[in-house]
Amino acid sequence: MIGSPRRLPSSRRDWQRILDGVGLRPSKGRGQNFLVDDEVVQQIFALAELGPGDAVLEIGPGLGALTGHLLRTVDHVTAIELDWTLAKYLEITFGEDPRLHLFQRDVMAVDLSAHFAERPTKVVSNLPYSAAAAIVRHILEAEPPAVSLTVMVQLEVAERMLAEPPDMGLLSVATQIYAEVEMGLLVPPDVFLPAPEVESAVIVLRPYLTPLVARADTARFFALVAAGFRHKRKNIANSMEIELRLPKPDLLTRLRAVDIDPTRRAETLSIDEWLALFQIWPVDEVASS
Repeated sequence: MIGSPRRLPSSRRDWQRILDGVGLRPSKGRGQNFLVDDEVVQQIFALAELGPGDAVLEIGPGLGALTGHLLRTVDHVTAIELDWTLAKYLEITFGEDPRLHLFQRDVMAVDLSAHFAERPTKVVSNLPYSAAAAIVRHILEAEPPAVSLTVMVQLEVAERMLAEPPDMGLLSVATQIYAEVEMGLLVPPDVFLPAPEVESAVIVLRPYLTPLVARADTARFFALVAAGFRHKRKNIANSMEIELRLPKPDLLTRLRAVDIDPTRRAETLSIDEWLALFQIWPVDEVASS
């Protein structure tokens, strides 16, 4: 039976009192904008499709608005908080609940593959904006993967992850190789404390059981993709010629072999086109780039 943890504040003023009591000045460098709106929390939970039997990983729990509701909903919550002051506050506030497993660590140093291997896990988080893209990729690179990710990020980052041709980028390729991505919810600044200067969005990612590129090949694949994107004002053939230092006739032949016009820019290529190009690319050339 799921119980009820300590009661959460019901107003922005009450959350501000807690923040003042903790004695923390939110760090813009760390992207500390704390979600304090109950309605948005409920919408996030609906997108995450949470139930009592679920295990959840929360990254950057902050003041615990999500954490408290998670402990009312699911059986197992792992929370990873980088900030020592916030971790101490969370321990005092929720530490008596045996379903909470709280760690004061940098999630980028955590072996998430080992964590996800212990039990199927959903990631539900308001990610620190300064590191959101890197954290998402760290999660997606874990093997086995998370069941799903329902995460708050800056709207600009969400749009880059969701981008399609002709607006692709390294982030969209790096995300869509690992998971299906969809927009879940647009979020205004006034639901955070302090309010950020940017719009936010909740995105839902459903990792593939097997990524579109074998994990042993991802470094080579991204070296090839990066070569195409490195020089934004140049077409893909010219950018790759500079980065890979290959004869131009060889580059043109390979691009045309998979029906890619060499005069196109990298942002116009689809995931399928990048995969097709990678399939015919000699191993040694990409590895040495």
